[in-house]
Amino acid sequence: MKSALLTLLFGVSLGIADDIPGPLAEAGKLLFADDFERDELGASWKSVIPTFTIAKGVMRGNQTRADHGAVGRVSLPMRDVIVDFRFQLAGATVNAVFDDKTFKGSHAGHICRVAFTPRQIRLGDDKEGIMRNDIFTMRRNPARKAEADKLLDGRGQLVRRTLEQNRWYQARIEIVGDEMRVSLDGEAIGWLKSPGLAHPTKSSFHFTVSGKEAKFDDVKISEATKASGR
Repeated sequence: MKSALLTLLFGVSLGIADDIPGPLAEAGKLLFADDFERDELGASWKSVIPTFTIAKGVMRGNQTRADHGAVGRVSLPMRDVIVDFRFQLAGATVNAVFDDKTFKGSHAGHICRVAFTPRQIRLGDDKEGIMRNDIFTMRRNPARKAEADKLLDGRGQLVRRTLEQNRWYQARIEIVGDEMRVSLDGEAIGWLKSPGLAHPTKSSFHFTVSGKEAKFDDVKISEATKASGR
């Protein structure tokens, strides 16, 4: 099952990640951590769109609605932040998304995201990119899609990377000011500098799972302190 939103997210030509700077930040105060060593989802995670469950020490997301992927959300205020987690694709794609639900200038308050698919990883500024209200509306109109796509220059970065099914990966997302850096298994793979990333408040973080299943473990969200030398 594929949602129309996925078409909007990936049906656009983006720059390919090239020069990647060193770490943007160091992990500061731990804001949230979950190792899923329990039987129930619990109060911290809200399965906004089903279905998220916990079994055998991992959180599992399965798309069970035809019109949208499953959404599992943690609500907490953050700005400059580091998010670490392990994930496994099992017939699905995963979006790791930062939102501000009080912000009305983008679709559903989306601010930025990293999308993991079997063949590529995309870093995106949602606030000033694909999810900005005017661009989002224009891209749904075939007659204006090309016009809208011109507005997306510099608002996303595409990384060509094959992700194996049923293999665990360790991901790190760093956001400091208007920069985002992504690492996979300790290797820096992508970097984006775009104004929407500096939005002053990210009120929540969530995973969207589109497709059969994805698994998650060892989620940590920490305040980011700028790396020395930057």
